[in-house]
Amino acid sequence: MSNPSQGSLAPPLTFGLPWPDLNDGLFYNDVVRATDSELTLIQFYSKKYKNSAPLQGWLQRIQNGQITIDGEVVRDASTNLRIGSELVYHRLPWKEPDAPHLLEILYEDDDMIALNKPSGLQVLPGGLFQQRTVLTQLLWWAAKLSSSLRCNKPHPTPVHRLGRGTSGLLLCAKTKIAKTKLATYFADGTSHLGGISKANSELGISRKILKIYRALVTGIVCDDKVNVSQPIGIVQYPGVAKGLYVASPSGKPALSKVEVLERDTEKNCTLVQVEIQSGRPHQIRIHLAFIGHPLLGDPLYVVGGGPQRSDSEYLDENFALDGGFLRPTKPVPGDCGYSLHAHKVTLSHPTTNEVIIISAPLPPNLRTRKEVQER
Repeated sequence: MSNPSQGSLAPPLTFGLPWPDLNDGLFYNDVVRATDSELTLIQFYSKKYKNSAPLQGWLQRIQNGQITIDGEVVRDASTNLRIGSELVYHRLPWKEPDAPHLLEILYEDDDMIALNKPSGLQVLPGGLFQQRTVLTQLLWWAAKLSSSLRCNKPHPTPVHRLGRGTSGLLLCAKTKIAKTKLATYFADGTSHLGGISKANSELGISRKILKIYRALVTGIVCDDKVNVSQPIGIVQYPGVAKGLYVASPSGKPALSKVEVLERDTEKNCTLVQVEIQSGRPHQIRIHLAFIGHPLLGDPLYVVGGGPQRSDSEYLDENFALDGGFLRPTKPVPGDCGYSLHAHKVTLSHPTTNEVIIISAPLPPNLRTRKEVQER
């Protein structure tokens, strides 16, 4: 067993380029199918991509010349579509919200690389963040290395996700074999939850990967250890096209093992360690909220494992400059403000099978008093 993240006095290796003011925009391609051949241009986009923009927004985009049919700009929204025609919608470049750009390398070999992701940086493109992501920085970094080494190696790819507001250890694969193996490790942890009792007995024993998180929660957690096996499902929610993950009895199995590290009665909060076997989206945030202790500062999940209640969906009925919906007033999963850190991963190396332990340095507010004194 090796622990490459401890015992080294060398300064941390970091990489990352500052973000351009505007991104490159996006191009969305479609081919007209037989079922859509009787539609007009506006009917096609307002029907197929209604979550992207309201009807008036799509009219604006067409009139702006942002849509081509077979390579020709078309500004007439009533244009009839033909089978096989190629449609391209150009989403104009925009300034993405502020996000960190530096990434620290915690571990690296020929097969994989482990990064320390800062809070506020999204892992993969989505929503307003299409360029300001971990994936983009990996692409730029790999391109620079390939240029200097005069070779064309595949770029590293994240094999799992961390929420934008979550900091800490992110595993990335550098080869197809490593990507397949690591993805299987994560999938196996979730698939073993067919029976929670069996999962409890196997926790941390037969798995190829073990993930440990630190979190700061509201209130005082009374029990020293709590196993949370609440299923997680999806409900409709404004501003989240695919739906919001919440605690739901009809959802999919999920298991989190919570251990109290320190209680602060003066500030009415508790520092906990969380080991997760499954990897449902926002699992830790949902499970801690479900047991009555949402993450301190979480703008979305409240006691019970669901979202805050609000009557209004959007700021108003207008739309943004590019025709899209304005940001909803309700909190959404990508909002930051909470303290959750992917602290440690123990895994079997994807090619050597050696057991490796990698850890990401803890933020100051997620250390115990003893850990603070030892620094």
